[in-house]
Amino acid sequence: MKKHEEESSAAKVKLGRTDIFIRTVGYVIISLYAIACVFPFLLIIGTSFSSEASIREIGVQLIPREFTLKAYQMVVASGGIWKSYGLTILITLTGTLVGLGCISMAGYALQRKDYPYRNAISFFIYFTSLFSAGLAPYYLTMTQTYHLKDSYFAVWLPLLMSPWLVILMKNFVKQIPHEITESGKIDGAGDMTIFVYLVLPMLKPALATVGLFLALGYWNEWYQSSLFLSTKVDVKPLQYTLYEVVNKMDALKNSVAGQYVSLADVPTEGIKMANAVLATGPIIFLYPFVQKYFIGGITVGAVKG
Repeated sequence: MKKHEEESSAAKVKLGRTDIFIRTVGYVIISLYAIACVFPFLLIIGTSFSSEASIREIGVQLIPREFTLKAYQMVVASGGIWKSYGLTILITLTGTLVGLGCISMAGYALQRKDYPYRNAISFFIYFTSLFSAGLAPYYLTMTQTYHLKDSYFAVWLPLLMSPWLVILMKNFVKQIPHEITESGKIDGAGDMTIFVYLVLPMLKPALATVGLFLALGYWNEWYQSSLFLSTKVDVKPLQYTLYEVVNKMDALKNSVAGQYVSLADVPTEGIKMANAVLATGPIIFLYPFVQKYFIGGITVGAVKG
């Protein structure tokens, strides 16, 4: 009881005027920065529900002057949007899970002091983050050597691992004391048992951080699709599908057929905003689930013991 009273009295320590002023200023600055980050996205949402005529007249709108769902209707009616959603979700989930497994094992192995080739392999990984062969050799390797033209693996494999994420995971693993793995060896555990039952539970912040980067990379991917997926592929990833929708709308307005359609009837600007909402919205809901581990992950190593 006495201990509880001491903790309560310590928690009720009065702050000085300087401390109150500094905290108030800090809260105000953070609040303004948060509003500055959220406000553009709110503008995009409001504009996506506005008519093309009102957008051309007064520009982007926080509150639509002429509310309409035409932009979303045209995006959905363009076809293939839901299949693209399913494909992107599948690629994101599988790529993130497999990529986490590969990156975490690579980071763990490269940090093991008893692994003789860790420095040489780390050098080669770091070297590839500085230099690349270029687009032409990369394209020929993927299409002629690996024969991945018009294959979803051409989109899935390049994002599976990256030198920067491997180096990041290696730095995370460095925070784990080497004595933990040594204790597992003394108890007779193998390398995989040590990795799964001793190392992975301590890497939750790292897994959340690297997993979020992987998920964002897969979700926002369109470049690999533009290189390796031709018109023979019926279903394409979400970002590239939305990119094609915008191009179709622009082509319609500039075509001969578009001359017989009122420009106000083709919500090009509204479609761009609707695409941004459809592409960004779902991935935002992932943030609350990993926020705690993500914040802990990016601060690992900030304070040395």
